[in-house]
Parts: sequence; C-alpha cells; structure tokens
Amino acid sequence: MSMGKILVVDDDINICELLRLYIEKEGFDVVIANDGGQAITKFKTEKPDLVMLDIMLPVFDGWTVCREIRKTSQCPIIMLTAKGEVFDKVLGLELGADDYIVKPFETKEVVARIKAVLRRTSGMTETETKTESKLKEVRYDRLVINMTNYELRVDGRQIDTPPKEMELIYHLASNPNRVFTRDQLLDEVWGFDYYGDSRTVDVHIKRLREKLEGISDKWELKTVWGVGYKFETKK
Repeated sequence: MSMGKILVVDDDINICELLRLYIEKEGFDVVIANDGGQAITKFKTEKPDLVMLDIMLPVFDGWTVCREIRKTSQCPIIMLTAKGEVFDKVLGLELGADDYIVKPFETKEVVARIKAVLRRTSGMTETETKTESKLKEVRYDRLVINMTNYELRVDGRQIDTPPKEMELIYHLASNPNRVFTRDQLLDEVWGFDYYGDSRTVDVHIKRLREKLEGISDKWELKTVWGVGYKFETKK
C-alpha cells in the first residue's frame, strides 16, 4: 500500500531521479515535473499528497507555482532552494510553504522532512476523531479553532489557513496568556526534526495577524518584546 503521492518539481533531472529513488524506497509514489508549467498541470491531474518544489525553475518559478497551488489547495509544500538565503526562505513561507530544504541536502533528511510534514498535516483516523474531537477545538469570542477538521472560523466564516498556521494558533490559544519563546514554538509546533530558524515563527505570526487582528477586543495575538508571543485574553 502506498504511503502517499509526492510531486517532485526540479529542472535538474539527476536530482529528480535521486529523490525518486529514495522516496519510492520509503513506500511513496513519485511524480516528476521539470518546469513550473508542468508542475501546475501535474498538480491538478495527479492530486499529490505533498509537493517538493524547487525555486529556480523554467517557465514559472517556484514562488509562482506555490501561489497557484495555494489559490485552490492547502496541500503541504516543501520548498527547495540552492541559495539558503533568509529572503528565499521567508518569501516561501509567506506564500504558504510548510517547510524548506537548502541544497545540497542529505537524502535521509529529505525523507525525514517529508514524513514530518505529512504527520503534521494529515487528518486523524475516524476512531481518533471520535475520541479526541472535544480536545481538538478551542473557542473564543468570534473565533473557533478546530484541529480535528483543520478549520479556522472567524465571526462564523471559515478562513483558508495553511496547516502550520492552524497548529501555531491552536497551540497558543490552547495555552492562553502563556508566553512562548520562538525556540519553544519551533520545538513544540514544528517538532524536534525541524531545522528552521526563529524567523519562521515571525512569518507565521504575521500571516495569522492579517487574518485575526481587530476581530475581537476580548483576545489578542500579542508580541512580548524580547521574549516571544502569547494569546492574551482580556476580561
């Protein structure tokens, strides 16, 4: 039985075949695209469970492909970048990527990242859903965060929210008024197998604020300067 379908997008054929070899060995099906145009087409036709997306591509670059995917889907995306620059990483995260890997990479790391992202974004089984449903939702004034269905509702309206933003706001809102450092959030939300930096947290907080700021005067996603962030409730 397949572990899922991975769309690998890179214009380097050798990298694609290397990734195919190692990813298929772990039980996944792999689909290859060598440019941004193919990536968008194959995403629509193949409906993958996760996309590994290079930034520097012919036809459309990775950022454009990421934007197109995010118009219709919250499918997990891992960006591949040869530069390793903060700008590339941050832009990818702002566009909705769930993780990034810097070239050159170790194939074992790639497989570990794929499994980690799929664990974080996969739905619960029916039995787990029935057992845990009451524990996977928090409610505040005009705000409902339901992690069983990965739904964020603001003033009764469902807001499209990437999985990692959902997990971050749920973690903060489940611990009201507790201050978390960026490193704590990386560890507790992204997990020990995440190799990112603290700027990752800032990017996701910024995107959440765009969705939530000004909604209610009874709670606030607040910066604690020099420390980190908290979900502050007010009487």
